[in-house]
Amino acid sequence: MSKAHQYNTQLAWTGNTGEGTRAYSSYERSHIISVENKPAIPGSSDPHFRGDSSRYNPEELLVASLSSCHMLWFLHMCSAQGIVVTAYEDAATGSMLEDADGGGRFTAVVLHPKVWVKNYDGNAENINALHAAAHKKCFIANSCNFPVKCEPVCYEAGESIKNQITKNKPVRRGG
Repeated sequence: MSKAHQYNTQLAWTGNTGEGTRAYSSYERSHIISVENKPAIPGSSDPHFRGDSSRYNPEELLVASLSSCHMLWFLHMCSAQGIVVTAYEDAATGSMLEDADGGGRFTAVVLHPKVWVKNYDGNAENINALHAAAHKKCFIANSCNFPVKCEPVCYEAGESIKNQITKNKPVRRGG
């Protein structure tokens, strides 16, 4: 049985410098994104579109949403399988194509999760299967009209990336 969920956010433009949108260069793209009883998120447009680089832009938040959704599903799947994850990091990247008329679209997002697992035996097959299952469950990825790829790497818990590289061990990638 399907369950419907609703999410409510508020957005307030804070970039009126006194002239409103009289001219393209007369206003800031600054805004505040808020959800009741949560810290506000300072937003702007990408600096390429006259935005403030010290604030989050919608494109970054989309990529972060995909990364976060995947991580939460992956951790759930590991927990259900009795796999103990001790750390998780992702350096997700998103690619957007801007059209000549100024519009555009995302063409791909690639997740690069690094996962540290207790008692990891070096066999990435099960971990990669859990990443694939998490990807299939991700609400955000299922809502996108562009490819979302996952290129995971797994390490033994407690082992640093520096040690992994220094030891010259092969890094097992999945996808």
